[in-house]
Amino acid sequence: MPPLWLRVVGEGVMTKPPYRVPLMTEIAALPDNGLRVVSTFSGCGGSCLGFRMAGFRVLWANEFIPAAQETYRANHPTTHLDTQDIRKVQPEAILRTIGLKAGELDCLEGSPPCASFSTAGKREKHWGKAKRYSDTVQRTDDLFFEYVRLVRGLQPKVFVAENVSGLVKGVAKGVFLEVLKALKGCGYRVRCKVLDAQWLGVPQARQRTIFIGVRDDLGREPVFPKPLPYRYSLREALPWIVRGKYGPKWKQADAPSPTVSAQGCYNPETSHQGLELVEAVIHDTRGKFPSAGDVTDRPCPSITVEGQGQFKVRLRGGSGSAFDQKKRAFDLDQPCPTILGTKPNQFELGMERFAVGKEWDKLKPGEASEKYFNLVRPDPEAPCPTICASHGHPGVASVTHPTEKRKLSIAELKRICAFPDDFILTGTYSQQWERLGRAVPPVMMAAVARTIRDEILR
Repeated sequence: MPPLWLRVVGEGVMTKPPYRVPLMTEIAALPDNGLRVVSTFSGCGGSCLGFRMAGFRVLWANEFIPAAQETYRANHPTTHLDTQDIRKVQPEAILRTIGLKAGELDCLEGSPPCASFSTAGKREKHWGKAKRYSDTVQRTDDLFFEYVRLVRGLQPKVFVAENVSGLVKGVAKGVFLEVLKALKGCGYRVRCKVLDAQWLGVPQARQRTIFIGVRDDLGREPVFPKPLPYRYSLREALPWIVRGKYGPKWKQADAPSPTVSAQGCYNPETSHQGLELVEAVIHDTRGKFPSAGDVTDRPCPSITVEGQGQFKVRLRGGSGSAFDQKKRAFDLDQPCPTILGTKPNQFELGMERFAVGKEWDKLKPGEASEKYFNLVRPDPEAPCPTICASHGHPGVASVTHPTEKRKLSIAELKRICAFPDDFILTGTYSQQWERLGRAVPPVMMAAVARTIRDEILR
């Protein structure tokens, strides 16, 4: 019997199963369907994971950003990862590595960086220029044509390319038409459609432009997955959310405990919160601390830093500047001293003391702030609004937790972005958020991959 997350009953009638993304171990155990994939602009591997969920085997992947490479390797150890700039990658080299000839590859997939075409950005003002992208500075508006170059050289039976919905809107439509013409010129029947992840099993409203091309000699047309007759709400993804404005963060008695980290140093990335830990044992309930590895198999160290029952901190103002450097110690059995900040628009740990927190209090479920760009208090009974890559930065407003005045934890984001609970994310809190915000939700890509498998490559 197929697992619950794949189960269909009756004659093509699908019931709405409880929301659940299979674990990495379950995905790894799925049978290989014999179809082979090459991945470009692979990021942390969200698309690759979606193809694996449909039984494909990913032979080769390319990712240029070091932080993304680290996460990709942690989750896809058997895939050959090329780390060159895509502009230097030659199709002949890919074919040599995977042991195939041009035309033998089943599928090429890729998500060329899309910030240049996003309606949330400055769009054409940055076209033709190098700008900051993740941890690098590079030009990104031309990378779709590097993908076209690889399609031409590899001649896969099918290709899938993903981008933001903004590529088919406004001034970017001219670029879209150029890309479409170039892809067809490689010898493919090409269709493009804007798909919304919320209708493909993801508890997030996330529109993406999907190109599917089928090589002319196959004599078949591109096909897209059909939308499901239901959606998942934020509450279904995070069932421990309590009703009402405030309440305990964890209501499920049978849910795993959050990570207990014995890391001794606080990451500078989070020093905006007004605290720089010198030494401490941390109970990390929000996923904001870098991973300290598996430390749960040995006793927790004694909390005796700076004297019994004390906790040494350095208060800092602003976004990490040495504004008010002081050293204080406080008793762990007493309430924490007030956490201060100097910029009222920062999304701080003590958020209620700042203007953003006051603005959040005014928002009803499902409302977006007119004062702070990107500040959204989601409705627990609806899919989550789009998670953007930049919103994990401490000084940037974002989609928040629906009932608690804070940013979402990484564990919560994985649920919302349809990643397995045991998917490994490396780096700082903002880097982990970025990986998820840039990725195609695996469950969404799995729907695309299954359609290709069953209706094109069958």
